[in-house]
Amino acid sequence: MTKIRLLIADDHTLVRAGIRSLLETIPGVEVVAECGDGREALELIERHRPDVAILDIGMPSLNGLEVTRRTASQWPATRVLILSMHADAGFVRQALEAGASGYMVKGASVAELPVALQALARGDTYLTPRISRGVVDGVLRGEPGAADPLRGLTGRQREILQLVAEGHSTKEIAHRLSIGIKTVETHRQRLMERLDIHDVPGLVRFAIRAGLVSPHD
Repeated sequence: MTKIRLLIADDHTLVRAGIRSLLETIPGVEVVAECGDGREALELIERHRPDVAILDIGMPSLNGLEVTRRTASQWPATRVLILSMHADAGFVRQALEAGASGYMVKGASVAELPVALQALARGDTYLTPRISRGVVDGVLRGEPGAADPLRGLTGRQREILQLVAEGHSTKEIAHRLSIGIKTVETHRQRLMERLDIHDVPGLVRFAIRAGLVSPHD
């Protein structure tokens, strides 16, 4: 049987080690890479082209939902399994709309992980049983749900919003994204205009409400 090649991305080292330890007990599974940063996750996905990327939502630099969007667009052969502490319907909907093939909560039973991986390997979608079936069916039928607070923002705007909320300076953001300082300032200004938010603390509060960053980040 062909091995399922996996990438793990979670910013908590102990959580990542626990997931890897569990995966190594599952026959037919090979962990090809791991990291704790969303931007590095994209680089590793491009390099290794894993069959499945297991992603946390709340990661620094680039959150798991944005990594999912870009993976689905650029490397669709890599299927994404979101492994998150959030069981909220809004996060599930955002993950599925971003292109995730599966969603598990971190409080799930150990036995659930191999079931989820097998489902994704078959080309199926896997949702943890704690998630409302009605929510899932609605997403798959394309029914409107609660408005995504980030809808309407470009990928670059979401990226800059997260970095601003994480406390990075304009110079640091420019360096990370390999763009000019003036370009960062222009994106931030347009972001504020679109959201009708006029200061950085307001952007931080919005990013927390939208789930881009956690209050402790």
